[in-house]
Amino acid sequence: MFIAIGFMVLGGVLGFLWRKKEFGNISKIISLLIWVLLFILGLEVGGNPQIISGLTHIGIEALVITAAAVLGSAIAALLLWKRINNKQKGLHEE
Repeated sequence: MFIAIGFMVLGGVLGFLWRKKEFGNISKIISLLIWVLLFILGLEVGGNPQIISGLTHIGIEALVITAAAVLGSAIAALLLWKRINNKQKGLHEE
């Protein structure tokens, strides 16, 4: 746990120090690493018998949580969109 936190802090410090430096393909490298991590996570989940045996229970909970998160995000985005548009209309009318 402390190793992971240490790497995060180290990355933040290096990012701050190197913020002016241009890294050309860093977004492609990050995307590739995320896909590799997701693949490894899938291997770990698929190889865990406890997760596989409780998949129906976990799946229903995950579906409910996901639906609530998507609905909440959509409502928040809609409210934000309306607020931004109202402020822009007010600026144009003056």
